[in-house]
Amino acid sequence: MKRSTLLLLALGLLLTGGAGAQQGARINDIPRLANGKPNFSGVWQALTTANWNVLTHGASAGPPEYGTLLATPPGYGIVEGDAIPYLPAAAEQQRRNYENRFKEDPELKCYMPGVPRANYLPYPLQIFHSDGHLLIAYQFAGAARIVNLDAPQPSAIDSWLGISNARWDGDTLVVEVSGFNGMAWLDRAGNHSSAALKVVERYTLAGPDAIDYSATLEDAQTFSRPWTMRFRLVRNPNPQEHLLEFKCVPFTEQLLYGDLYKPPPK
Repeated sequence: MKRSTLLLLALGLLLTGGAGAQQGARINDIPRLANGKPNFSGVWQALTTANWNVLTHGASAGPPEYGTLLATPPGYGIVEGDAIPYLPAAAEQQRRNYENRFKEDPELKCYMPGVPRANYLPYPLQIFHSDGHLLIAYQFAGAARIVNLDAPQPSAIDSWLGISNARWDGDTLVVEVSGFNGMAWLDRAGNHSSAALKVVERYTLAGPDAIDYSATLEDAQTFSRPWTMRFRLVRNPNPQEHLLEFKCVPFTEQLLYGDLYKPPPK
């Protein structure tokens, strides 16, 4: 065998061994709970423009009186295949939502963001994780989810964030979410679902400071088939960081109840 061939084989073995060592180091480097499962505790945030549109989109203007303040920044999509398989009536509803987005988006009114949108809002979230409990707190609107790590529980009532039942698949936390009220949007572009929505989330630590997140959405009233989005959550590097309050309800009172407002007597 030629010397050059031997050198190439040796180099290949070194690279393969290095990649395997890096993979092993990544698995061993993640924080873990006392029971050995990955520990997702921390303050995290998605670095994506998906809250404006989960699909790839260019920049677009908002209401002219607000200049760039309500403009949509360009960004890449997070949806596999970069398309949502809407049923015809649902596609028409999305078009109407988009036309009325500056009046009808639930985020505008400080309503709960729903799942999965809560995870890619342009605000941080904080996860509190122990052997038997997991809570996800969101800065926007003071929203929070208790993720059930025990036997699955049915939803007592439909709600914005539904009910979350979790199980482990190796080092990946799989969360099945159902029991939605069907009022949440997926983004500011008017992408939407119904109360029949079921979401399967997957949380996987990609090292100590990143979570690979995916959500598969199934809704026979809205979509022709299940579809999946993927993105990464990044840990805030400041160990003292915690969520600050963003209780936005007082900021929406004039918008929601302005017609009921009575000016004080002069």
